Amino acid sequence: MVMIEPGAKASARPRNPGPSWGYGFLRLCDRFVPEFLFKPLRGLGTAIAVALMRDQRRHSRDYLSAALRRPPTLLDVFRHFFAFEESLMTRLRLANGRKIPCVFDPSASAFQAWLSGGGPILLGTFHFGASDMLGFQIGCDKKKRIHIIRSRVGNSNDTDWLAEAGGGCVQFIWANDASEFIFALKDAAESGEAIAMQCDRIENALHTDVFEFLGAPRRFPFTIYRLALILERAVILTVGVPEAPGRSRLYGSPRFERIAGESRQQALERAKGHFQGFLQSVERLLRDHPYLWFNFIPLNPAVDREAGRSIVS
Repeated sequence: MVMIEPGAKASARPRNPGPSWGYGFLRLCDRFVPEFLFKPLRGLGTAIAVALMRDQRRHSRDYLSAALRRPPTLLDVFRHFFAFEESLMTRLRLANGRKIPCVFDPSASAFQAWLSGGGPILLGTFHFGASDMLGFQIGCDKKKRIHIIRSRVGNSNDTDWLAEAGGGCVQFIWANDASEFIFALKDAAESGEAIAMQCDRIENALHTDVFEFLGAPRRFPFTIYRLALILERAVILTVGVPEAPGRSRLYGSPRFERIAGESRQQALERAKGHFQGFLQSVERLLRDHPYLWFNFIPLNPAVDREAGRSIVS
């Protein structure tokens, strides 16, 4: 699923790969086909996707080379694709009414405190593992209203199904139209309810900065912190790792918020350290779970710090 940052330019609506009926077909099969038959069928579909999706296959290899610190095999690429497919199935099962319990790692104590106490917050996450379900689970299970910033894309029925399962607790801020986006974001900010966004893809980011990740200084979006200072909100970053049987484990960052008397520049410098610390946590998770990075696009570009430009390989 595609999410977008505030400030992104409007463009032609992107589309998820696959046939328009694909998600509905998977959802139907999950209801009526036994898992011992359905899982091999999903594997076959994944193998076909690996064979046909050349660009995504190339980007998978590039990422896996950095994550595994060795040349990836075709089996590694298949496992990467299949992990994403299984993540999609988990979302569809959540939409079908199944419970996907989430347990909290000790690192997620700040997030747990927010769940208990509430209050205005900016929640940042990544296209990683079970992270994509977080906002929907908050809506479904915790009955907290959450506004998710994302770009409306074609062939993404799972989004509507998950929002429906949330019982109206999930609202989308569609970033495709700049004028509508500004008003929707303003309304969400004034409501005092949670706002969520993903913080790993730079193609639509208004603000980026350079952070160490997978062996190189790389560009990442930094808009969430600038937005936090404008809206006077705290930031908590989280990612979810799927665990058997049918549950996920949530990892989180400490709470970041502006300190009284602190200048804007001082706050932004602290924010860089906050984001870098969480990126290090994500990288440690990727060393153990390398197939859970669900960005089948070019890896965040490495940067020559001295020259101040991206390195084109």
